[in-house]
Amino acid sequence: MSSLTHREQHRTQHVNWMRAAVLGANDGIVSTASLIVGVAAAHATQKNILIAGTAGLVAGAMSMAAGEYVSVSSQADTERADLERERQELLTDLEHERKELASIYVNRGLDPELATEVSRQLMAKDALGAHARDELGISEIMTARPIQAAFTSAASFAVGAVLPLLVAVLIPGRLLVPLVIATSLAFLASLGALAAVTGGARPGLGAFRVTFWGALAMALTAGIGALFGTVV
Repeated sequence: MSSLTHREQHRTQHVNWMRAAVLGANDGIVSTASLIVGVAAAHATQKNILIAGTAGLVAGAMSMAAGEYVSVSSQADTERADLERERQELLTDLEHERKELASIYVNRGLDPELATEVSRQLMAKDALGAHARDELGISEIMTARPIQAAFTSAASFAVGAVLPLLVAVLIPGRLLVPLVIATSLAFLASLGALAAVTGGARPGLGAFRVTFWGALAMALTAGIGALFGTVV
């Protein structure tokens, strides 16, 4: 008699890379498009607009990578410290740790006898893993990965930043600003909808959120560019 293995796929398995990818691409589109619109509104030449946009792409990607690496590394350091503390407690007071784990299961709905047996069996197989998962909330899926997060953020930022920059290359002249704004808002709406669908939320709401803030950012930078361009 053959047995079938059913493996469920949950959206939380993608939460780390998805968060970094969406954040990076969103920042890439918003910051680069806003920079291009602001510089263009100040009556800069197309060459200067492209230089500013390219510099913004490189600087933004490196900033995203560095910021994400530092942030996630801090999270990883905290996880390692908690695991080391738990490892020492298991070495010095195993019985207390077994009771502590059993009490967690009791609070989740198991009767005391079953909770004690479950904690005993789980700790016999992997005591630290059981406490990391059920006491500290640290699992393999949610473990911080600084290098992965940094690379994902930098790459996604660059991809997002390339989109408005490419429009600025292909569409010079008076149409540059309105087309950069229109295409960037379309890119943001698509990104927001995709992120929402991936995360199990409503695509319309996700699209609206990123589009609203992107439009606000571009409007503010366009106003600043026009103000300083007029003064100059």
